[in-house]
Amino acid sequence: MAQILKNYQNSFIISLGKLKIHMKKKINLSILCISLSKGGTERVIANFCKYLIYDFNVTLVMLANNIEYKIPKDLNVVMFGEQNLLKHTSTFHKLKYLFNFIRNYNRVIKNNKIEVSISFLALPNIINSIIKLLNPKIKTIISERCYPSLMYSSSKSSMRLAKIFYPLFYNYNNALFSNSIHINRDLTEQFNVSIKKSVIYNPIEISEFNQFCNFKVSDKFKVINVASFSLSKNQQLLLNVLYKLDSKFSLTLLGDGIYRQKIQNYIKTNNLDKRVNLVGVVNNVNDYLLKHHCFVLSSNNEGFPNALLEAMAIGVPVISTNCMSGPLELLNDNIPVIIKKGEFIEAKYGLLINPDDLFALHKALLYYSENEKLRKYYSNKAFIKAKEYSLPKVYEDLKVLINKTH
Repeated sequence: MAQILKNYQNSFIISLGKLKIHMKKKINLSILCISLSKGGTERVIANFCKYLIYDFNVTLVMLANNIEYKIPKDLNVVMFGEQNLLKHTSTFHKLKYLFNFIRNYNRVIKNNKIEVSISFLALPNIINSIIKLLNPKIKTIISERCYPSLMYSSSKSSMRLAKIFYPLFYNYNNALFSNSIHINRDLTEQFNVSIKKSVIYNPIEISEFNQFCNFKVSDKFKVINVASFSLSKNQQLLLNVLYKLDSKFSLTLLGDGIYRQKIQNYIKTNNLDKRVNLVGVVNNVNDYLLKHHCFVLSSNNEGFPNALLEAMAIGVPVISTNCMSGPLELLNDNIPVIIKKGEFIEAKYGLLINPDDLFALHKALLYYSENEKLRKYYSNKAFIKAKEYSLPKVYEDLKVLINKTH
């Protein structure tokens, strides 16, 4: 009996040894971002973290201490400072905090034995690039979230600096991913970024069922836009169109920002108080979307329009400007289109207009309001298209990139 037990024990130890050999050690991974305040990139990071913690040892590092999205409780989080640290305008303060961020992040890298470092947006990307220079053995992945040529177009000095710093820093990294093929092309052709690039789209959590059923139009045709109030999001286009449409049309704006006062002044001056609803920032965006007949993306430029995808994911019929970048990929499988001035086209998953085209949006809204059958068609098509961007599916693309880079 003793011999049998001994043989069993030896067999058990050998089996455990084999198991240890086959068990793969988790990669120590860090994610560097500015914060998790309300925003598209921040939501993407929070969503990815829900899955990353199961496959990697994850440390989330933020330059500022603002968290407005839910993240896993057992996620290791490091915050470097107050949100207002990043608002200093003097060159001295910017350089001071940049050096502090680099020093502190380098300490995190060493203390947590980080093997792969991922960063999101320009400032974290530059810090990550410097970390690569200081630690050549570490693998670094950077993520560009905006279309650079448009992002810096308003300032010649900013554009000149970007064309110097992008190739100078970005090319040190092991890999880059963006959320649009057009961003990658712009980085290559206009900013001489030559490292390996891939596209990983923004993920979204999707219900199994199309939730939208608001097709009947009674007294009002309700239009909604979800975005920060800024020049690039161009809510002014929606207000200008609403002024030209009859009182059957109403508009709801979700969001806030530096252009809020300008928007309020326009509403008051043009007696649109009863037709425009300024809601502010809300957590239950879907509840508002479901009460409207149509979502409009009025932006002059985007990185990848999360709000457009969110509307599609619950089956809301959409109209979008064909701006760079994202709408063409979402609404027409990235197949190029020619849109005449003042006109719209019926793309595969919604209506497309040229950026800042008042007459085109006017026509598109009238067309939608008079065509319930078309709205039902696009509701179903948009919902099916949105499933391609489900969080589990997109996360697998990121996981593959991390493992391949490591």
